Amino acid sequence: MSQYQVEKQGGVVGVEYGDGVPRAYELFKLAGIPQKGPDRPIAARLDGRMVDLQTQVTNGGMLAPVTKDDPEALSLLRHSVAHIMAEAVTGLFPKAKVAIGPAIEDGFYYDFDNPESFTEDDLGRISKEMERIVSEAQPFSRSELPIGEALKRFSDQGEVYKAEIIADLENAGETKVSLYECGGFTDLCRGPHIPDTSLGAAFKLLSVAGAYWRGDERRPMLQRIYGTAFFGKKDLQAYLDLVEEAKRRDHRRLGKDLDLFSVHEEIGGGLVVWHPKGGLLRTLLEGFERKEHLLRGYEVVMGPQLLKSELWGKSGHLDHYRENMYFTEIDGVSYGIKPMNCVGHMFIYRSRIRSFRDLPLRLFELGTVHRHEKSGVLHGLTRVRQFTQDDAHIFCTPDQVHSEIVGVLDFVKDMMAAFGFDYELELSTRPENSIGTDSEWELATDALRSALEGTGREYEVNEGDGAFYGPKIDVKLKDAIGRRWQCATIQCDFTLPERFDLAFIDSDNQRKRPVMLHRTIFGSIERFIGVLIEHYAGAFPLWLSPVQVRLATVTSRADDAARSFCLALKKSGLRAELDLRNEKLGYKIREAQKDKIPYVLVFGDKEAESGEASVRERSGKDLGPMSLSAFLGLVGSLKDPPSWEISL
Repeated sequence: MSQYQVEKQGGVVGVEYGDGVPRAYELFKLAGIPQKGPDRPIAARLDGRMVDLQTQVTNGGMLAPVTKDDPEALSLLRHSVAHIMAEAVTGLFPKAKVAIGPAIEDGFYYDFDNPESFTEDDLGRISKEMERIVSEAQPFSRSELPIGEALKRFSDQGEVYKAEIIADLENAGETKVSLYECGGFTDLCRGPHIPDTSLGAAFKLLSVAGAYWRGDERRPMLQRIYGTAFFGKKDLQAYLDLVEEAKRRDHRRLGKDLDLFSVHEEIGGGLVVWHPKGGLLRTLLEGFERKEHLLRGYEVVMGPQLLKSELWGKSGHLDHYRENMYFTEIDGVSYGIKPMNCVGHMFIYRSRIRSFRDLPLRLFELGTVHRHEKSGVLHGLTRVRQFTQDDAHIFCTPDQVHSEIVGVLDFVKDMMAAFGFDYELELSTRPENSIGTDSEWELATDALRSALEGTGREYEVNEGDGAFYGPKIDVKLKDAIGRRWQCATIQCDFTLPERFDLAFIDSDNQRKRPVMLHRTIFGSIERFIGVLIEHYAGAFPLWLSPVQVRLATVTSRADDAARSFCLALKKSGLRAELDLRNEKLGYKIREAQKDKIPYVLVFGDKEAESGEASVRERSGKDLGPMSLSAFLGLVGSLKDPPSWEISL
């Protein structure tokens, strides 16, 4: 008899097993853990590592059940459903070669190299075949092969993409690989997987897109089938409803409908053209942000678009960020188009001798930057090649770091509240590809962690995802339908001040090194506007609406009254426009609602005589007749950006 430890509700129990090595599910059964029902194990954790229920457990390992409520269970299910989809595709399309099929945040995908393009009808056929596979409760079974044997097997089958992956593993020193078989389909995979296909019933195939093999534009273009899966039909339907709502809010469609912006291949992918209303929207947002920065002690600066490449070498960007940069040459000298604003700001700091009394120095720039993004990832406003960052760099003494980070977090809190966003915080630590000493990274990380803990808010730790020059706090806002978007970031940097020999004269008259905080509040202005469009579904709050009031006439006899009222609104600071077209009133009102105008003021013979306007809200609600003073009282301070009491 051998003793094993099994975690179950209420603690840890000891389990005895006879001769041989037991499998995880056998130990769960002996420990009295239910094998059926909604709370049954679908996988296990062996010493913290997720494994299949079929995994053999050596003596001394700590085993814990994984149920569908586990935080990682959904990813496990989706990866397994990706295998089910691959089994269906290869059965229906024998010439299709398989590449990779991971779980992703909202579902899964699998890449295929198929001679013919997949169609919507094909997705229907694949779904039906997947339903058949699910109904058969086919088990997932794991096996291992020596790496040379696996390479020959997949090469002989013509599975060139799997063979390439195996060859890379062999070059990395691996001696064996694991395979998973489900029905007649065998895939190269580390696993783990659900026990059988019956758990994968609540799935939906969503779309087909192109994807370069390994994200390399020089490699073959594959077909990527996206799908999603949940443990229950109700959860699946809720997600599909969310997808439909997201389509309704898609900023690319609304941007066109509201005449805000456009992107043209003739100009270049990822390069945005702002139309008058979009340009005004952006101006309003940037003006609001400039004012808030000035209130909080920031100074507005501006750096050049081009800097000599040797400076980007000094900053570390050439070694760690070159693939994201554009370069040009002037008089035989190489220049880099800036992907970030930090280098220019360091030269502002260095422009004169700084005293400890000058610190903290907060330099703010709405700086346009360029980054080399691959064509396949460009997406409306949220992923572009040219964008503007609300970038600031705070130079401070080491003992000011904590209070400055806290100040930025407070700034973020106010600005997110202005748009009705909740948000989450994440601390990202040192990546493998980094500069600076261990002690500098430890100091910087501790400073960020201490400030986060002082907020009283929960935060996640994202190991190894910091910037190459320092750890960071990422702020992920949650929009009206619960999606998360990266916006603000705070990075603590001891390295660049050292590289550029920044200094201040301290109270003891000694030359000392400042700490540099990199931070954004909205992040990319383009991206933030894209998020705002989707968050509000194009119906911006009054203060941010490019057009706040539209005045529509019923008859030309009311034109003069409408013009007079419109002029008075403009003098009061409202953005108003006239609709004097010879169209029916119902059509004009529907147009205004389609254009998301907050208020429509209607003028007919009655209004022209009384001097009042008939007021309608964007929702269609009729507020009745109002005088100019009554309407101005209605909109009140809502027509202006939000403000706060700020103590400096």
